Amino acid sequence: MLGTIPGVGRETAEVIVAEVGVDMSRFPSAKHLAAWAGVVLGNHESATKRHSGRTRQGNQALESALNQAAHAAAHTQNTYLAAQARHLTGRHGKKRAIMAVAHSILVIAYRLIQRQEPYRELGSNYFDQRHPEVTAKRLVKRPERLGYQVSLQSQAAAAAA
Repeated sequence: MLGTIPGVGRETAEVIVAEVGVDMSRFPSAKHLAAWAGVVLGNHESATKRHSGRTRQGNQALESALNQAAHAAAHTQNTYLAAQARHLTGRHGKKRAIMAVAHSILVIAYRLIQRQEPYRELGSNYFDQRHPEVTAKRLVKRPERLGYQVSLQSQAAAAAA
C-alpha cells in the first residue's frame, strides 16, 4: 500500500512501518506525526523579522528515509509530488522544497495507513487546475515583460466564432 506513493520503495515503506507502526491512534493527527518525525518546516518569526527556520529534531531513521524518498519523488514524471517540488523550489529553494515533499509523503502515508486505502495520484497539473485564472495571468505576464501584446480567448468563445 505504501509502495504506491511515488518515490517510496519497499525499503522506505519498511522504515515507515517499523518506526511509526500501523496503529495511528498514537498520533491525534498527521501534524503530530510529522512533528514527531522531525519533517516539519521551521518558522521563527517575531514581528516583521524572520529568523532561522530550522526543522525540529525527530526520528533520524525516518527522516533520512523520507528525505531519500522525497528526492526520488521529485524526479518522477507526471506526479503531484514532483509538481509540488517544482512549485516550491522556485520560491523557497531546493532543500526546503525537498523537506516539504518529505512532509507530504509522511502525511500521505499516515492517511493511507489510517484509512486502509491505496494512493490516488492527483497529477502533475494539480497546481495549474487549482486556480486556472491565476495560472493564466502569471503565464501572460512573461511575454508582456518581453514587449509582446497578449490577448486571451476562452476555448468556448473561440469555438463559437
